[in-house]
Amino acid sequence: MTRGAPAGDSEARKANKRGAARLAAVQALYQMDLAGTGLNEILAEFESHWLGREVEGAQYLPAEAAFFRDIVSGVVREQRQLDPLIDAALAKSWPLKRIEAVLRAALRAGAYELDHRRDVPARVVVSEYADVAAAFVERDETGMVNAVLDQLARSMRAAEFTG
Repeated sequence: MTRGAPAGDSEARKANKRGAARLAAVQALYQMDLAGTGLNEILAEFESHWLGREVEGAQYLPAEAAFFRDIVSGVVREQRQLDPLIDAALAKSWPLKRIEAVLRAALRAGAYELDHRRDVPARVVVSEYADVAAAFVERDETGMVNAVLDQLARSMRAAEFTG
């Protein structure tokens, strides 16, 4: 049986571009956290130099620029609201300020998406940011990102987990 491009292909491409946007967003948030880079500067830098280009021998996947922009600017805008939620989900002995900067960035981006991007299923958000964290840290820390975001997802979007 032959057919045209399966409907899943465009969905897979969109998911791939969103995955690349999430990875870039975590990198941008990390850079902002460490270097104190401003929002407009980081958006311009990533959109003109990183997204979909080769940098230092590494090929960056094409990313959905609007999605990238929404996550980064959304985290910056909502950080005062998101950080206490993340802190509450973390073990009491490990407040957010003690978490590595790249993990803080992944947790903040994931929490933002859970709270503000209802078009993306909660389980997808949790899984995607655990995958993003795995690109930077060891398995135990990836598990922590997964656990914290899963806990946030179950409180922010309880309806998606009942049934």
